Amino acid sequence: MKNSALFPLNLRPHSGDALLLIDVQNDFLPGGSLAVPSGDEIIPILNRYIEAFSKASLPVYASRDWHPPDHRSFRAQGGIWPPHCIAGSRGAEFSPKLDLPANAVIISKATNLNADAYSDFDEPDLEQSLHQNGISRLFIGGLATDYCVLYTVRDALSHGFEVHLLLDGIRAINVKPGDGQRAIEEMTSLGAHPIHFEDIAA
Repeated sequence: MKNSALFPLNLRPHSGDALLLIDVQNDFLPGGSLAVPSGDEIIPILNRYIEAFSKASLPVYASRDWHPPDHRSFRAQGGIWPPHCIAGSRGAEFSPKLDLPANAVIISKATNLNADAYSDFDEPDLEQSLHQNGISRLFIGGLATDYCVLYTVRDALSHGFEVHLLLDGIRAINVKPGDGQRAIEEMTSLGAHPIHFEDIAA
């Protein structure tokens, strides 16, 4: 991908950039109540992105599902998911293997029991914080490709942010076979740039 026509910009993180990591929580990892297949595989690579952004003194954002116990997305309330990421539970905690810096900005979403919130931008504090920090370019990874990553990327692009999608730092739940690939194709068709870590480290 290096220096291709698709990527004319300098991909090395610089002022105006932020790393946004989506829902790297225990319940979405192997052994969790809504485990994303191979979701744990992205943690080492996300840690490399975190290190790169931290060394450049650039902000790191981390979102988390922070559900009430009777959230509308749960099957008992007519939703499609098993209970997961209930606020304050171990399942809602970030993976202990994720090296979040102490100054990471934490975005809690889906806190209203009557509203789904797949996108990080459903929490207005995120957009406000990004603008306050002068962020125009987002590097986005996490879980799951075909839900919260997809919805967040859609909204980021619609709000005017340049988006780089961390292909090596996402995994899909694939409720229907191929959902993850279709989500990637949609995000790139909307204008997200798919990259790998070596693209920013070059």
